[in-house]
Amino acid sequence: MPILVVWSLVFLLLGVQSGFSVVLYHTGFEASEGYHTNLDLSGQQLWTGQSGGGNGVVSGWFPGKGQQAYVGFSPPTNGDTGVFVYPPLDKNVSQAQLSVTMMIENSSNTNWDDFYWAAYDQHGQELFTLDFDNYELKLYYHLGGATNRMWSGLKFTNDVIYGLSMALDFDANRWSAVFNGALVATNQPITTNGASLNLGDFDAAWAIYDPDLPGDNFMLFDDYQVSGSVPPPDLNLLGLINGAATLRLTGRDANSFAVEASSSLTGWQPVKTNITSGGSFDYVDTAAQGASPRFYRARWVP
Repeated sequence: MPILVVWSLVFLLLGVQSGFSVVLYHTGFEASEGYHTNLDLSGQQLWTGQSGGGNGVVSGWFPGKGQQAYVGFSPPTNGDTGVFVYPPLDKNVSQAQLSVTMMIENSSNTNWDDFYWAAYDQHGQELFTLDFDNYELKLYYHLGGATNRMWSGLKFTNDVIYGLSMALDFDANRWSAVFNGALVATNQPITTNGASLNLGDFDAAWAIYDPDLPGDNFMLFDDYQVSGSVPPPDLNLLGLINGAATLRLTGRDANSFAVEASSSLTGWQPVKTNITSGGSFDYVDTAAQGASPRFYRARWVP
């Protein structure tokens, strides 16, 4: 990470923090994390969405992986035609990625439904959706606001554990997805209907094809992880006021950044953490008075 160094006689090195991706949220749905198999997933550990049937936590379906979450099996008690569950994230990141392992169990009756992984913005507007059609055993996708779905060319098999990842580039308004190592779609628009280009949440969903005849099929999932990144911030010296360094941090708007200081490059202390408004914030380091040299660096605080 490049360092900005300020001496009492104003010697300045300019640089920026390297960009990197960090984990914004991760869960394995384990008992050690506070998840219970006798409760709906919605309402546990920040997860929200549909309660009263159609979601929960089970144990032992993925060999050696402890507990898993699920949507499906028992219809919602309030008569809804679908079930959505998700942890609210609400991050203003440049890029985001969901990775998850999943498996779809077949119905024991003659009714089959669809299971979704859907991305939403912070206003609850759909960005795009991956659609696992359990009748056709095909993987489709559709864009937010679209009336039709597109077949990815990929199929899946019941009772098989797969890996799925979805990558979003908000700055470029593009997304891609990979299922079981194969490309689902690439270079697709995140939004075509004016949704905000920010991350609200990634939902696991059960869409019941016929509310009067729901299948008892369900989708299991585990190792749910969301990562994100923002462009590296700039840190600049505006000047010295009675020996106090006046600094300006410039970074992605509405994100939290920390300015850290050191006199030795071996121990760093945060001196200011703030949220950018209009893409920047200023800080006057009065502790720098009489301190020579004084080193600074800046980092994103997810």
